[in-house]
Amino acid sequence: MPVVNPEKLIALQRCAEGIRNICILAHVDHGKTSLADALIATNGIISPKLAGKIRYLDSRPDEQLRGITMESSAISLYFSMSRRAAIEEAPVQSEYLINLIDSPGHIDFSSEVSTASRLCDGSLVLIDAVEGVCSQTVTVLRQTWVEHLKPLLVINKIDRLITELKMSAVEAYTHLSKLLEQVNAVIGSFFQGERMEEDLQWREKVEQRVNAAAAREQEKAERKAAKAATSNVLDETETTVPNGTDGDFQERDDEDLYFAPEKNNVIFSSAVDGWAFTVKQFASLYEKKLGIKRSTLEKVLWGDFYLEPKTKRVLGSKHLKGRALKPMFVQLVLENIWAAYEATTGGNKGRGDPAMVEKIVKSLSLTISPHILRSRNPRALLTAVFSAWLPLSTAVLISVIEYLPPPPDAQASRLPALIDGSPAADHVDQKVCEAIVGFKTEGNAPVVAYVSKMVAVRASELPQNKRKTGGLMTADEARELARQKRAEFEKAQGAAEDETLDRVNGITEALDSAGMDGKEQVPFEHPDDPEHLIGFARLYSGTLSVGDAVYVLPPKFSPANPHAMPEPQKVAVAGLYLMMGRGLESLGSVPAGAVFGIAGLEGHILKSGTLCSQLEGSVNLAGVNMGSQPIVRVALEPANPADLDKMINGMHLLEQSDPCAVYEVLESGEHVILTAGELHLERCLKDLRERFARCDIQAGEPIVPYRETIISAAEMAAPRDKNLSRGTVIAVTASKQVTLRLSVRPLPTTVTEFLEKNVAAVSQLYREKKVKESAMQESLDDGEGTADHDDTDIDIQRTRLMSSKDFRTELQDALAQATALSDMGSDVTAKIAAFGPRRTGPNLLIDMTGACQKFFQEGHGTHQSELESPNEAQRYDVLKAKDFSDKILYAFQLATAQGPLCHEPCQGIAVFLEEVVVAETSDDEPSSRDTLGRLTGEIIKTVRDSIRQGFLDWSPRLLLAMYSCEIQASTEVLGRVYGVITRRRGRIIAESLNEGTPFFTILSVLPVAESFGFSEEIRKRTSGAASPQLVFQGFEMLDEDPFWVPFTEDELEDLGELADKENVAKRYMDKVRVRKGLPVKGQKLVRDAEKQKTLKR
Repeated sequence: MPVVNPEKLIALQRCAEGIRNICILAHVDHGKTSLADALIATNGIISPKLAGKIRYLDSRPDEQLRGITMESSAISLYFSMSRRAAIEEAPVQSEYLINLIDSPGHIDFSSEVSTASRLCDGSLVLIDAVEGVCSQTVTVLRQTWVEHLKPLLVINKIDRLITELKMSAVEAYTHLSKLLEQVNAVIGSFFQGERMEEDLQWREKVEQRVNAAAAREQEKAERKAAKAATSNVLDETETTVPNGTDGDFQERDDEDLYFAPEKNNVIFSSAVDGWAFTVKQFASLYEKKLGIKRSTLEKVLWGDFYLEPKTKRVLGSKHLKGRALKPMFVQLVLENIWAAYEATTGGNKGRGDPAMVEKIVKSLSLTISPHILRSRNPRALLTAVFSAWLPLSTAVLISVIEYLPPPPDAQASRLPALIDGSPAADHVDQKVCEAIVGFKTEGNAPVVAYVSKMVAVRASELPQNKRKTGGLMTADEARELARQKRAEFEKAQGAAEDETLDRVNGITEALDSAGMDGKEQVPFEHPDDPEHLIGFARLYSGTLSVGDAVYVLPPKFSPANPHAMPEPQKVAVAGLYLMMGRGLESLGSVPAGAVFGIAGLEGHILKSGTLCSQLEGSVNLAGVNMGSQPIVRVALEPANPADLDKMINGMHLLEQSDPCAVYEVLESGEHVILTAGELHLERCLKDLRERFARCDIQAGEPIVPYRETIISAAEMAAPRDKNLSRGTVIAVTASKQVTLRLSVRPLPTTVTEFLEKNVAAVSQLYREKKVKESAMQESLDDGEGTADHDDTDIDIQRTRLMSSKDFRTELQDALAQATALSDMGSDVTAKIAAFGPRRTGPNLLIDMTGACQKFFQEGHGTHQSELESPNEAQRYDVLKAKDFSDKILYAFQLATAQGPLCHEPCQGIAVFLEEVVVAETSDDEPSSRDTLGRLTGEIIKTVRDSIRQGFLDWSPRLLLAMYSCEIQASTEVLGRVYGVITRRRGRIIAESLNEGTPFFTILSVLPVAESFGFSEEIRKRTSGAASPQLVFQGFEMLDEDPFWVPFTEDELEDLGELADKENVAKRYMDKVRVRKGLPVKGQKLVRDAEKQKTLKR
């Protein structure tokens, strides 16, 4: 293949109709990178013989070692084809630019899929013909649905049906039909869910209009008789409102959503063997032979259509009349492919049939070199036949050109929905919207670009620091390279001349240290090759050039308040690059529709952002839904304390370059990194040590999150105070001045689940409440100055969340069903003072005294206790219960954020504040108001300890973070997989046999604490035949009391006084307490103390 000059690719960026921006999405190991290799080979970048083996876009060494993709990579490809406008006209050659993005399939790197999909207009969704629809397949299909991408289905690895499963052509056709139905069922579920949501929203709007019309009619009926004529006119106008603007619900046609081979949106392929085809391709082959129009053949080649052998007529299934005919797809397509495999790699002990090969080559009019026909390598012959007959790149790229839209068409259909879903969409400038949707590229058009992620590139790999590819060495460069190699060789040989093994190792290291391009490979401790962050971006409108100044909008930017802190900064574009997989090419300017790299954003964009030439009225496109949230936390420290600054700077670089990694500094001073899983953690640590920090870093044990809760168990110890109900505590401050009575009770499961699902709604309601309070305070002090501005800000940031009224109603319904809270009155929500922890968690503080301000209280923060008698209000020096409101709320947040078991967050508890009594002071004592500062700490400590004491009065439980695990395994290794899952305290949820294959799909749940090393153990036990996919699914209660000890006669007889049965909950709890430096009951800190002095002998 001829090498395509980068200048030609740059020139094609100016022709928007010839650009296709696509990404390859699939489950792990379904063949994405092998398919990308075949497409890259068309541009002469790699040899076609190495396609599928070199994995060109997997540029990281660990990607090549593991055989999976970890980072999304982009490359621009050139493709040309000839078309005839009519049969009698001469063909016209058209040139196209394909911006291809290869994405990972592992669940740990699903955030890379989210960032890649926003840059594209279409997608190639790959599915393994044997494994079928897997968990990540559903995820990437949902991603295409959410991002409004036009998908193209590629059923890959069809060769496995022939070589592994030994299917016949008819069996393969049945299997492929069922596979296609499964994919369409997933698409149909997305459409049905969206349709039901739209129907609900339409009904709500109709109900609102009907209620508004009824209210207006009632108001008019009360008006005076003098205005009767006017009201009649208004009645006629407004009675049409319910059926006016929107009318009946508009049903959407879902016919174009599904995959069907006759629609040219399904490709059948084998990337490893280098072939692919579409129904349209075979229709053109059989058009003349059968005498049937191509358009007709495209419709009948797939499905229940049969070919009459004698008359060459196409029959439907109803006209078979009992004849055993094969479907046309089997007869005309699959049987020919099966015959080609049988002739090349079948029969004669896998050596094929040379006579049959010669016959096939002659009948298909293929041109194959004689030395390949005489080759003894069946695989080489197979690849040569199929690459000449059904080349993969031709089928895929022609389908991409014909089926997927160019940027102007894609933006006109995709971007309106994305703009409407952006923050404060009503405040976006109409000029910006028209420029994006209308794909304006003029010089005066607004520049809008989306930066999906930041990519770390070594300084030596930047185009300005590299010699141009394809150029020859000068004589001086060649001599310098030879001198370096000779010097390194002699140095290594002289240092190890005494030992043969050391000499060989030294020579190897010397040769490895000098690259073929003359650049010395730098070890990671060397500081001369720093990392630079390049933005991976897509331009939606305008033209961007080097040196232009644009505003960098963070993900939380709102056009309703563009100057809010942190105010977006204007940054000059330092460089523009064409992404070419493992390399970059410099660009002077970039037109709309291009996918490119941009320099100069380092320090201004953390993970993603939007670039815009104007600040007022700009749009924020940076809201990307990450597929996996970081759940695994690890504390890091440098091996050499002097390298602490290096490690911190490296972790900041890692956080910017990785879409899912998060860097935190805990209160204890620990530097913690959050990752999506074990494999993601391993990659981040490798990048830190070798690229970003370039120092030796030690990682601690993974920090797994837990939750603490309480339940009412059948066997619980008696309450600590027999005179009080369980969970009730009466506490007195150290100064004996304030007495508190509170009760801790478990919340029903329904209430806890409701609060967990609506954390965003609680957070929004809390922000609205704070804004109203601050607005009222400012209006009282300074007038009505900024109140409207703050309310507007909240309205703009509100997305589709539950309103305060609806949230309160549903919460009240959930609480009303709880029998344990029935004695607290009918309207419990009216007494809710706070949610916790962090003011949004699934715990409630219910104030029965009126001392605290209510969360749902109407009005701007007026306490009920403020409405007291004038004489009482005049005594300013007398402390009242309401003076401790903020202290009690703060203590509640502390208690729920750090539970009594192991200082992990609590969930599912309700704290009832039943009484707050303030003792009166005598005349000779200081004023009560003067003791408020001292009482602040006492109140906080007393309330916090009282809540923890009431918590332990019930039966405490730990909630474990759980992974949902999906494994595909054959019957031979099924028992070993079950053994590993059971040994790690996992639980099997479901097991199903994939129809037509020998593989089982196993669904299970596994504690995150037991998951480290799980994937490696599965692969070892099954000899690589099974690989798990772990997805975080939430917290699950471990039904075991960490303080349980045997006390009944039967338990003491079975287990003994020392309880031989391991208490797993206590083991987890003690492990966390040891990590946090908390005392552990029964732990010996010093053993054999009298012998410590002899340890050094």
